[in-house]
Amino acid sequence: MPLPDNQTPRKEIHARQITCKGYQREDGLWDVDAHIVDAKTYAVDNAHRGTVNPGEPIHEMWIRLTVDVELLVHDCIAVTDHSPYGYCGDITGIFKKLIGETIAPGWNRRVKELVAGVQGCTHLADLVGPATTTIYQSMAGISKGKCEAEKSKPFYIDGCHVWASDGDQVLKFHPEFHAGKTEKQR
Repeated sequence: MPLPDNQTPRKEIHARQITCKGYQREDGLWDVDAHIVDAKTYAVDNAHRGTVNPGEPIHEMWIRLTVDVELLVHDCIAVTDHSPYGYCGDITGIFKKLIGETIAPGWNRRVKELVAGVQGCTHLADLVGPATTTIYQSMAGISKGKCEAEKSKPFYIDGCHVWASDGDQVLKFHPEFHAGKTEKQR
């Protein structure tokens, strides 16, 4: 169901579009390409680019995360195609700091420590979150049972309320990892 109609008149000012695509690679690794585009509905005078017309990207940036089935980051590539300042693209190399990190509890905090704030780019760092979710969605169900790493606890258990380790969903689909009372036992 979509959001209800807004009863107060309003005017669109800004649009942010995030697109993520997950890929299973032939070498056993997984890629997610994440793309962010910010655009205004009005012309913006910009010291770096001149006039940015309505609908043209203020920001257009990319992140590619490459991971294995253990969610170890093998590569991270960041690209800035459009930005409001001439120096924005200079920081993309810092995202290589994510190589060797594992997507696990504490991942979002670690991303902020390594590539956000004045040492990095807020927009690119924020794009890592949707890319991470897309990695989970891409791997779920496809890699299950195809390698030794998948005999361990699935990464999505305890990732949300549906997959709580003490819940009915885990009991039904992964009883070997169930850790508590079911809905009927409560």
